[in-house]
Amino acid sequence: MARQRSIREPIAGSGIGVHSGRRVDIRLLPAPADSGIRFRRTDLDPVVELPARADLVRDTQLCTALANEDGVRVATIEHLMSALAGLGIDNLTIELNAPEVPIMDGSAAPFVYLLQQAGIRELDALKTFIHISDTIEVREGDKWARLSPHNGCCFDFTIEFDHPVFRHRNNHTRLDFTSRRYIRDISRARTFGFLRDIEYLQSHGLTLGGGLDNAVVVDDYRVLNEHGLRFDDEFVRHKLLDAVGDLYLLGAPLIGHYQGYKSGHDLNNKLCLALLAAPQSWQRIQLDRDSDIQIDYGENLPLPQAS
Repeated sequence: MARQRSIREPIAGSGIGVHSGRRVDIRLLPAPADSGIRFRRTDLDPVVELPARADLVRDTQLCTALANEDGVRVATIEHLMSALAGLGIDNLTIELNAPEVPIMDGSAAPFVYLLQQAGIRELDALKTFIHISDTIEVREGDKWARLSPHNGCCFDFTIEFDHPVFRHRNNHTRLDFTSRRYIRDISRARTFGFLRDIEYLQSHGLTLGGGLDNAVVVDDYRVLNEHGLRFDDEFVRHKLLDAVGDLYLLGAPLIGHYQGYKSGHDLNNKLCLALLAAPQSWQRIQLDRDSDIQIDYGENLPLPQAS
């Protein structure tokens, strides 16, 4: 039987907030079964908690951001949520002293590292999965995202950019989920941006912490990072990484097939909300050893490779 997971010991880290450009301290704490993923703003008095839920997403312009009815925010949650999904962590308290999760190196790998250093602990409660039974799709222009039935967990993503850097690279990637494959093939893929967009945003006081240390930056012709890409198709791998994190805001891992074409945080969230609004299209289930559906979170998992 698949059991819920948390971490064994508290662990702390720090990094730069991509929006503020300021230091952000983060602390990951074990949590009991059935408590879910919760963000805690310790810089506020009183402290405010926000559960990681798709219906609390209020901003998807430059990241995925949660907010409560009082306007308290936690932004840039998608890479951490992706790492939690990749390692099968169901219950965790995340303390922050700022309104955003630190960007780290722009990928999920630093969060995978922190979680593994804290140790992963199975809890005495069964893991619940969201089993897709009917296809749900959302579209905006030529962009779309879809969830459909599948005997396992699979993510497919396709990008399309009319730009020299993207023109001769693979624009599609697929993850047939296991924790080992997620760590090896997806977790290290960094967010990316165009130099002209970053310069414009920073001139307007946005993405003040963004740069070559935490993103792949592309000018009109080439990748500007000194050491280039971690994967030849790092761009599309990162978009899949984002989708894994955005879909984990459903509150449980998926048994189904996600497909995204030019999708982003906004469309991913709309897909989550469309699914939640169609309860006839999914069920919450638990998996036993005799099930023909097996989701492998693995043991003795490798750490993400160094850059």
